Amino acid sequence: MASFLISLVVLIVGYFTYGKIVDRIFTSQPDRVTPAISKEDGVDYIALDWKKAFLIQFLNIAGLGPIFGAIAGALWGPSAFLWIVFGTIFAGGVHDYLSGMLSIRSDGASISEIIGENLGGTIRQIMRVFSIVLLVLVGTVFMTGPALLLANLTPGFMGVNVWLLIILAYYFIATFLPVDKIIGKFYPIFGLALLIMALGVGGGLIFGDYNIPNIAFNNLHPDSLPIWPLLFVTIACGAISGFHSTQSPIMARCTKNEKEGRRIFYGAMVAEGIVALIWAAAAMTFFQGTGGLSQALANLGGPAGVVNEITSTMMGVVGGILAMLGVIAAPITSGDTAFRSVRLTLSDIFGLEQKSVKNRLLLAIPIFVVGGFLSQINFDALWRYFAWSNQTVAMVVLWAGAVWLAKRAKNHWIAAIPAFFMTGVSVTYILYAPEGFQLPYNFSVIVGIVVAVVTMAIYLKKITSQKFEDNLILEEETQQKAV
Repeated sequence: MASFLISLVVLIVGYFTYGKIVDRIFTSQPDRVTPAISKEDGVDYIALDWKKAFLIQFLNIAGLGPIFGAIAGALWGPSAFLWIVFGTIFAGGVHDYLSGMLSIRSDGASISEIIGENLGGTIRQIMRVFSIVLLVLVGTVFMTGPALLLANLTPGFMGVNVWLLIILAYYFIATFLPVDKIIGKFYPIFGLALLIMALGVGGGLIFGDYNIPNIAFNNLHPDSLPIWPLLFVTIACGAISGFHSTQSPIMARCTKNEKEGRRIFYGAMVAEGIVALIWAAAAMTFFQGTGGLSQALANLGGPAGVVNEITSTMMGVVGGILAMLGVIAAPITSGDTAFRSVRLTLSDIFGLEQKSVKNRLLLAIPIFVVGGFLSQINFDALWRYFAWSNQTVAMVVLWAGAVWLAKRAKNHWIAAIPAFFMTGVSVTYILYAPEGFQLPYNFSVIVGIVVAVVTMAIYLKKITSQKFEDNLILEEETQQKAV
């Protein structure tokens, strides 16, 4: 119990301490005009209250990630607490804050454009394709999963394809309409429901008759799978996730004041870390250890069954309703914002303003035709690759953020160190994992470390040898200030 409570306190303190340090290093400017004001178009650029923006950002980046990922990560035991806490504070929070704030500084640009500005045109083109493919697959999978669950609730009445059409139609409406019509009105409610569900479970753990295990550094995985790098990929959304950087530009276009960025971007990541911490603790405690959790995952049909069992027991009827909301509504709300991000990314690539209904239709219709087609394909094997690609995107975004900071003679180590760490994770994982090259473990670890070290050396050479245009950077930092 003590480790869980200490971890919870450290996460909260981390927001108020390290979060402020990151914001101070970035130098957010309260008098600088944000794109929500300067580019207001009534569609994507709309100024929102920071509390609403925070809840939307939280729901967009969370979905089922900090629940399902944390439950799977709990199989390694309470060592998962360490990754959730330190990953959130020093990696995920920095990643989400920089991706959101750099988008604000770039007039709401998509993450592939931000990467290109800092890492070059070749990386820009690669990340354009990479991010679009990732987002379309995220949207499609988050459409197919809920459709299967809903079809189980309506056997003989409404099949999977009927629900797919309904969800696809909703996705189109939510993606096409201005951000304040559906997303702005309803997503804060769903985000609050996810927080309430997590806090209810957390309260049940603390005040109920449960013995949350304390942190142990030994590997408790029932199948003895190695902690490095598998744990650091399994728990992504609860610690650091590249998917977040594709979502941050949505709220970057709605942030009224740069000083609200820490609350919206870093704050949403910390909130997600708290949710992940609670669910990791619940999963390994409720079923009396990692062995019991492994059996529960097999017997209850995976993480969704585990969520239902825990919430129904701890919170009764209300918990069952919240669990259903979380398992069905949460992925849908992440899926439609994934498709919205595709539209925004394509609009950046082709230079199509989105105030025009014609331009929005021009981009949205092909996206959903592709999504509808892909929904008929079995993604079970393919989707596992995106556990790796998700962390690889996070790695690239952190390197881009580090370069941006270094150009301005700011403390770039806040991004460079977690970028170095995630490089080792991503390379080792793809070499070792069953869906990767399946190379021997020790060899994969050595190569992962070597690649991380070489990447850091290349980065350091780049930032020390490149002559930055100080006058242009100074001009950039002071432009667009309020008169």
